[in-house]
Amino acid sequence: MPFGECTVTLQDVAYQFGLPIDGHAVSGCLSDFEQLMEGGKPAWVWFGELFGELPPEDCIDDFTVSFSWFQNKFRVLPAHALEETVQIYARDYIMMLLSTALFTDKSGARVHLRWLPYVADLDGLGKYSWASATLSWLYRCLCRVANRNVKNLSGPLSLLQSWIFWCFSAFRPRGFDAILWPLAARWGRFLPSSDEKGPRVIATRHRLDRLTGDNFIWMPYSNLEVIQVVHPDILRPDHTLLWKSTTALIYFVAIEWHQVDRVLSQLGGVQHIPEPAINIDFLLSKDGRGPTR
Repeated sequence: MPFGECTVTLQDVAYQFGLPIDGHAVSGCLSDFEQLMEGGKPAWVWFGELFGELPPEDCIDDFTVSFSWFQNKFRVLPAHALEETVQIYARDYIMMLLSTALFTDKSGARVHLRWLPYVADLDGLGKYSWASATLSWLYRCLCRVANRNVKNLSGPLSLLQSWIFWCFSAFRPRGFDAILWPLAARWGRFLPSSDEKGPRVIATRHRLDRLTGDNFIWMPYSNLEVIQVVHPDILRPDHTLLWKSTTALIYFVAIEWHQVDRVLSQLGGVQHIPEPAINIDFLLSKDGRGPTR
């Protein structure tokens, strides 16, 4: 920005989405999928056991299932459902949430089977660092869209949008004064206009070029209204310590750096001259992040 650097951090993901920061990395083997299955089961065998049936062939593409099949099949939980049925519907909801909200790709209409090992153990879902995985995927998608050959942005866009509205008051829509938890829920009813998109993009670029440090809210979560609604787990010392960590963010093959040392003002610190950016050659690839070697 004209006034310095700013970015979405782990603190923002915690406040905006209420996701846990500490925990195991969200990762695993995607090429040899059967190695992730209990007892070496093929992916589709395990899918049938977890969801009670297999989708029709026209809803399957490699290791993905159409979103519409999940949505139509598990739309309404039957009355007086048994615990096993409730778990099936819970797995369905989580699979759709992960594939189409947190880790969406450009298709936006497919649910990947990579989530089977996670939804198989519903009680263990909380032991993963979903916040760091979500932020890693957002960073990777922002890197890709910076490539001039890429026209569409994917990833957790509701996180990016909410962060913009909270930190850039000049771009905040009117009529959304109620503060809800998680904080991204504040804009749940917001529908951007699609009229005159071209002129609006140009006008927005000009507004960004004229921004000053006074136009950016460095610490949007410090006011009393936010403190009153925030979940206490977010403010645990072991979580808040990780907000300040310069570390790797892992989401399967997407490894991005949480370089919070470049935006210390967002955490109430004094910004010093940061260390040189970490450069790891094997992370540079053809996906828009840099040249290959």
